[in-house]
Amino acid sequence: MATPILSVKNLQKKFGQYTAVENLSFDIHQGEILGLLGPNGAGKTTTIQMLLGVMEPDRGEIIVFNQNFKKHRQEIMRKTNFSSAYISFPGSLYVDENLKIFAKLYNVKNAKQKIDDLLVMLDISELKKKAFYTLSSGQKTRVVLAKALLNNPKLLLLDEPTASLDPEISHKIRNILRHLTKENGVAILYTSHNMAEVEALCDRVIFLNHGKIIAQGTPAELAHRIPEYQLILTYLDPPERMRRFLARQMVEFDLGDNGQVKITLKERQIPELLRQANQLDFKIINIDMEKPKLEDVFLKISRGCHPEFISGSSR
Repeated sequence: MATPILSVKNLQKKFGQYTAVENLSFDIHQGEILGLLGPNGAGKTTTIQMLLGVMEPDRGEIIVFNQNFKKHRQEIMRKTNFSSAYISFPGSLYVDENLKIFAKLYNVKNAKQKIDDLLVMLDISELKKKAFYTLSSGQKTRVVLAKALLNNPKLLLLDEPTASLDPEISHKIRNILRHLTKENGVAILYTSHNMAEVEALCDRVIFLNHGKIIAQGTPAELAHRIPEYQLILTYLDPPERMRRFLARQMVEFDLGDNGQVKITLKERQIPELLRQANQLDFKIINIDMEKPKLEDVFLKISRGCHPEFISGSSR
């Protein structure tokens, strides 16, 4: 297998008695988008700050472009960049003035043309001569992303890069990121609370909780480990009859007052439940089924569950 673009080995960071990151190890390869997920306080921000050199780990090693980060930080950062919806630029400067400053820091050649190209790509050319403080949150997010692409990075660290963006612009940003990975081989570490976005974009995901990796795999693999499906039945029978039937099936259900019921059950239970409902002549006029999603994994982990809750054997 090719050498990873980024390799994190046994990273640990403590603040007094509090362990923010514990024994964290993962790799990102060329052209890969890795989602770093978890509830607030899971250790995502601390991890990114260590990867940027903002803080030093207490233990462990960071290897980027096959070089030790601590020893070669300046060289590594020339080919790395970072974007977050929660950082800001000098408010009184125009957008292009801010970007020109960063272009100088990154020693970008033909900086004016590069900035113009990025503003066009991100649909914010009209903001070029506007002061940063006058921009909306979504506009600021795109300007910060333009900064992150100035030096044609080989490694991108993106923290909530589509926060504050409307769905159409978010879709455009995701397409840009896919293009960067496929055409330029950029490796991306991606954090977000938008699980649908992560599911659509990331090749692999890592879930952190209390600074530890507690689940990892492709979005589909992780979602598949959750045994519970949602079966939604629309029916014409008296609600009390449906309630008694489902109570005998030993399944969880939410009986609405609109002729619908949402049933939580394992995949293997679905055929037998529907067979029995048919035998008892229930007047079911519509059947919908919702498969587990990455958001379900996130909710389980946020509520303190550990990997054993998603053992796929219970399907």
